[in-house]
Amino acid sequence: MKESMFYDVYGNKVQCNTCNHRCKIGINKRGICEVRENIDGRLYVLNYGLVSSINIDPIEKKPLYNFHPGSRVLSIGTVGCNFRCLHCQNYSISAAKIDDYPLEKLHPEDIVSLAKKYNTDGISWTYNEPTIWYEFTYDTSKIAKKDDLTVSYVTNGYITEEALKEISPYLDAANVDVKAFRDDFYRRVCHAKLEPVLTTCKLIKELGIHLEITYLVIPTFNDDEEEIKDFCRWVVELDPSIPVHFTAFYPQYKMLDVPPTPIETLNRAYEIGKDKGIEYVYLGNVHSDRDNTYCPNCGALLIKRSGFSILDNKIRDEKCPRCNFKINLII
Repeated sequence: MKESMFYDVYGNKVQCNTCNHRCKIGINKRGICEVRENIDGRLYVLNYGLVSSINIDPIEKKPLYNFHPGSRVLSIGTVGCNFRCLHCQNYSISAAKIDDYPLEKLHPEDIVSLAKKYNTDGISWTYNEPTIWYEFTYDTSKIAKKDDLTVSYVTNGYITEEALKEISPYLDAANVDVKAFRDDFYRRVCHAKLEPVLTTCKLIKELGIHLEITYLVIPTFNDDEEEIKDFCRWVVELDPSIPVHFTAFYPQYKMLDVPPTPIETLNRAYEIGKDKGIEYVYLGNVHSDRDNTYCPNCGALLIKRSGFSILDNKIRDEKCPRCNFKINLII
């Protein structure tokens, strides 16, 4: 166990300030994430260093397409989550209880050593929500940056402002799931709220962290054209150069009765994104040439992909070789 970095004490209760649920937790009780417990009036993290999943992935799998394309990262996850998404693809670990899942105990130095041993370019906190074991990601990321490793979060964006600011010097990139653009969806499907996620995206940009956004398109739930248009307008107002990934849904967990996303729906989302002014729009979870990177200015093919593999990369000095347009891409 490790004491939480962000909490307030109110008598026998503590308020966790790591994510935007800001749970008020009684003695011997746990927060929504199920991995933070009030023990004798102090908040402790129960899953510090307890790893459920570890693998080497291409950075494109996160997905991060405009951040060190072609690099490899050590991907790491634990158990638990602060959302309760009905369609979670990693529910076997996100819905697992810490006491009922086989976990491996590792130290921050162990993670960095593994990343270096296997010649990866960085570490990605992924598979389940990284915010719920924030202290371990924070301690490890500080060490990783000393060894010039990249650090990325794949996140639902529910981290608090104070926690995000604290880790920001050691966080290079984040892919945030904006799961819908209606608060009703967040309340019914995720047991959360939309606004904190949008606020996090804005703060990520302000802190100079590379941001990409994923929007999983779920038939009849968040695929309405007006909703997608509203989402795209919001992205453009925030920054039109933010890469957006419209990805296909496949029946998972408690949404087995919902059909997969038709390719026509994804293509329409792609067209709406481009029409509204988003400079880098990608389709994911399907076979399509719309996972390539094109110059927003002249349309030149800059990065050709096949799945998560890069077949050709024409970008030099973060500029289009044809028209010299500055590309929002970190080499």
